[in-house]
This record gives sequence, C-alpha cells and structure tokens, in this order.
Amino acid sequence: MMIAAICVACAGCAEVGPDYKVPPHALVNAPAAHGAFVSGTSVASEAPVPDHWWRLFDDPTLDRLIESALASNVDLKAAQANLERSDALLGLARTAREPSIGFDASTNYTQQSAEASLSHVEPPRHEIYNTGFTISYDLDLFGGIRRGIEAAAADREAVVAARDLVRVNVAAQTARAYSDLCNAGNEIDILQRQISVQERRLALTRELIANGRAPSFNQERERGAIEDSRAQLAPLQAKRMNAVFSLATLMGQPPANYDKALLACHTPLELKTLLPAGDGRTLLSRRPDVRAAERHLAAATADIGVETAALYPDIKIGASIGSTGAANSFFTPLTNRFAVGPMVSWDLHRSAIRDRIAAAQAQSRVSLARFDSTVLTALRETETSLDNYASALDRLQRLESARDSARAVDERTDELLRGGRVGGLEALDAQRTWLAAENAVAAAQSDVNNDQISAFLALGGGWQ
Repeated sequence: MMIAAICVACAGCAEVGPDYKVPPHALVNAPAAHGAFVSGTSVASEAPVPDHWWRLFDDPTLDRLIESALASNVDLKAAQANLERSDALLGLARTAREPSIGFDASTNYTQQSAEASLSHVEPPRHEIYNTGFTISYDLDLFGGIRRGIEAAAADREAVVAARDLVRVNVAAQTARAYSDLCNAGNEIDILQRQISVQERRLALTRELIANGRAPSFNQERERGAIEDSRAQLAPLQAKRMNAVFSLATLMGQPPANYDKALLACHTPLELKTLLPAGDGRTLLSRRPDVRAAERHLAAATADIGVETAALYPDIKIGASIGSTGAANSFFTPLTNRFAVGPMVSWDLHRSAIRDRIAAAQAQSRVSLARFDSTVLTALRETETSLDNYASALDRLQRLESARDSARAVDERTDELLRGGRVGGLEALDAQRTWLAAENAVAAAQSDVNNDQISAFLALGGGWQ
C-alpha cells in the first residue's frame, strides 16, 4: 500500500525550476538583428551563404586543401574528441534514471572479543559469510535528475557548436593561407618585371652618361630605385613561405613537409559573383558561437531546476536479497534475508540550498548577458567585414582604372618609340609607371581576398 501511495504521489509531481525558452527580451529576438545588413549592399546579396563557400572561387587546389584540412586538422580532432567526451557525460547523466543494482560478497574467519562483551570465556571461532543483491530506483519526483539530463544535453549541444566553430576557422585559415601564397607569387612576378625595366633604364642611363648626355648622379638614382624594389622581394618571399608552412600545419603536417608544388601559384583568387551574405536572422542561426552561447544559457537554466529540486525530499524504492551468517548454514532459512521499501533522504539545511539556487539564477543571468554579447559581436563583425570588403573592392576598382590608363600610356609611348618620336627613357618611364600601377593593383587584390575570407568567416560559413 505504501509503494502504491508513493507511485500515485509521483504522478502528481512535476519538474521544479523554470522551463527553458529563449527570453523574449534577448537581443537575438530584436527586430533590428533580423533584417538585411546595412553595410556592403553594393557587393553582397541576400542569398544564403553556401556550406562550401570556398567553391565560389572555382579553384580546385583550394577545394582540395580545405577538404584535406577538415579531414586532418589536429584542432578539429581535439574538438571531435571533446564532443565524444561530452557524449559520454550525457550518457552518464542519463544513467541516473536507471535502476541502481549492486552485488557484494565477503567471507572471513572470525572470533569475537571476549573483553568487548565483558566476558572472561574465550568465544568460539566461526567462518562468517555475507552475500546479496541490492536494487534501488530514484523516483525523481521533483525532476532534479531530469533537469540534470537537460543541462548535460544542452552542454553537449554547445560542444557541437564549438566543434563547428573550429571547422569554420580551419576553412577560413586555409583559404587565407592559400590566398596569401598566390597573391605573394603574383606580387613577386610583377616586382621582378618592374626590376627588369629598372635595370634596362639603368643600362640606358649609363650609355647617356658615357656620351655626355646625362649627369652622372642619375646612375646612382636609378641604382637606388632598383635596390628599393629588390628590398620589397624579401618580405613577399617570406610571406609565401609562411603561407605554405601554415597550410602544412593546418593539414596536420610538420612545416618541413610542405607541398612544394603549391609555390607555383601566382594567380589571385577571384570571386565572380556578389558575396552571398543572407540577413541577420540567418546569420544568428548559423554562427556557431551564437548557438553555443544559447545552449550555455539553456544549461544554466536547467541547473536552476537541479538546485531547486534539493529543497524537496529525494525518494527511492529499494530492495535487497541475500544471505548472511555462518558458513555451515550457507543459504538456509536461518541466514537468508530480504528487504523492500522506500528510502527518503532530505537535506534540511535550507539556507545552503537557497544560496545554491541564487547562485544558479545569477549564473543564468551571466549566460544571458554573454549570449547578448555574442549576438552583438556577430552582428558587428559581419557589418565591419562587409564594410571593409566594399571599401577594399572600391579601392581595387579605382586602382585598376589607374593601371589601365597607365597601360594605355605605355602602349602609346611604345608606338611613338618605334616611330622615333620619343626616346628610350620616356618609353621605359611609361612602362615603369604601368608596372608600379600593376603592383598597387596586386596589393589591393590581396586585401580584397583577405576581406572576402574575413566576411565568410564572420558570416559563419563552412559547417554543415
């Protein structure tokens, strides 16, 4: 009858603590966070960001590098192992809803102490044994265990989001390293052509000096210009090597194992379409750090229920069966035993429990504030990256226009040179000016590629 009464009482109990839902006043629900982005409207569209955004560059080598990094990156392996650990912890939390079963067995040869019983007769010696099974089941009347499972599940989902964040960063880092490699190669090519023109100009200047048609200091000026250009080669070569070292480590290899074939890349990445950016709503649902912050808030809310459940009694139903006694009476009616009934434990130190509840509630407010902060950071990073991209693209287009003008002047001057209407120095000056403009375009193209990749990173692209 007592067990039946407990079961009836259990049916009428509910989980204590707040049921989780995203607070209506959280910034993720703000209308201004859901609309179109205010920056980069001329360079971005509201099309959704594709999972494999790097394929928009239409570069098979880049596709291969990123897929290899996603398969072999050591940080991703650590993130996956951390997820497996979280899976195990969630499984451990769920076992609290299962019956607890135990078995014990012992035997010893013993003699009681005569002095302990104030006796002066030596007591007999016996072989004593004890064996039995125990089973108990926590009714979880007030949902403390269920809230614990809820918190563990939310923590596990936060770890999934953290793993996705690593994936997003690995894809962006690989794309950026490859972009640096190719852009450095392009800038080196242009700079070497520029040095070649400067050397030809130096040779012509020497002839003019030898014939008394130019002052001697012109030679030093031309030589200084050549050395200045050569000084720019070393940083670009270092940038290219640093990029291949980064690519090797991103793919789980020592830097010494870098792929030498990658050094053949001299063509910058090119995005032939508007950058697909979506809107604020899709951004906040896609960014892994936003999802992780929301799941941490859910776990903190569930923890309030875990602590609140401690205000109420914890009731378990238990049973045991076994045998205890002298070995010569093993498993006889005199040694067999059993027990069945409820067990109640109740912590009556109320002030300590309420302090833990207050701490859990404060932690929930901390998690909400961090969630809001993460949302603001995501929106700011996206707006900033789109604004930087638009600015860099506008600068590139203007530099390309200046380069095209310089190239037209070079072509016209070359025609005049062939017609004998201008001298060699004028023609070389025009070519040098064109290559200087080409060099500025190459540097600007590198900035554009970096801003494109930064925008995709801010948009949270790269996970499935």
